[in-house]
Amino acid sequence: MVMQWLMALMGGVLIAFSASLVLLFFGRIVGISGIFASLVTPGNGGDRDWKISFMIGLLSGGILLGFLSPASLQYLPERPIWLIAVAGLLVGFGTRLGNGCTSGHGVCGIPRLSPRSLIAVATFMTTGVFAAVFSNAVWG
Repeated sequence: MVMQWLMALMGGVLIAFSASLVLLFFGRIVGISGIFASLVTPGNGGDRDWKISFMIGLLSGGILLGFLSPASLQYLPERPIWLIAVAGLLVGFGTRLGNGCTSGHGVCGIPRLSPRSLIAVATFMTTGVFAAVFSNAVWG
């Protein structure tokens, strides 16, 4: 139990540290959906190098975890796969509609006391709670 708490704390510290470094060195906000969208959208030249490096680091962290602790990535879905796919598409739509995702608004916007981010995170959390309650009521 203590180890899980410590690992979660270390993960949060690493996320905050990496977001702070990007803000310090590049003057940019770390929002995964925005970074990814700019990499797959033609014509976004100048910031491409650090964004590619960031995405490689993000993916390699998951790969490294898979090698060091394979049990941490074992997951059996509790919902039908089609429902998980629909949920993923809705999350993607929501990040575009909200002009950012939880990493951009939650990790970077709230510490800067951005009113838009405070509203966005409150909306994300409220919607998430309702979606979880609804999902559990329907699928058990």
